Amino acid sequence: MKFISLVFLLCFSISTQASCVILLHGLARSPDSMETLERALLKEGFLPINEGYPSREYPIEQLAEIAIKPAIDKCPKNESVNFVTHSLGGILVRQYLSKHDLANLNRVVMLGPPNQGSEVVDKLGDLPGFHFINGDAGMQLGTGELSIPNTLGKANFDVGIIAGTRSINWILSSLIPNRDDGKVSIESTKLDGMNDHIEMPVTHPFMMKNDRVIAQVVNYLKNGSFEHDSKP
Repeated sequence: MKFISLVFLLCFSISTQASCVILLHGLARSPDSMETLERALLKEGFLPINEGYPSREYPIEQLAEIAIKPAIDKCPKNESVNFVTHSLGGILVRQYLSKHDLANLNRVVMLGPPNQGSEVVDKLGDLPGFHFINGDAGMQLGTGELSIPNTLGKANFDVGIIAGTRSINWILSSLIPNRDDGKVSIESTKLDGMNDHIEMPVTHPFMMKNDRVIAQVVNYLKNGSFEHDSKP
């Protein structure tokens, strides 16, 4: 029954030329990590494209081409294209858009992106095994001026960013100044030119599975803004 429902929703989305949403998982993760979000977007009438890419095998410049161009080709022609990314996925979108003009780009939502790099890479990057675990792309995510995130410039596209404020990794959090999600500081998620930014009590590894985060993602894709709590 669940499979039939998903097939029905997918066929309905395609037949009505639904807005396409490309999902990009984070470093050392897989499309499975974005499945909860994928199902939610289907139910909301979007057409999600959720495919993996070899995040540990190539540098960011190559990964952006490997991950994004094939996904764009699967979106309906002449229909708007959106992105929802987790962590490294957001940097891939910035890298791709710095080299390509995507005329039908609509909106981008980034979850926990290291837009100004991560101090974890600064402090652990030279340790034996770090490169093996995180690959070339992981080594490019430091906070230095020459790190990839800090050479891509401001956003010239519609982007909303969700930052987590909770951590389940106190060791990594001890390496990060101020509040963080266990991998990335709240401040580092911010990007010049962003349209909206919101903090939520979620952790870096699991934020994309959180119901409240997903609701904010859907709201941004539909309305171009997050629902900010008006209470003190």
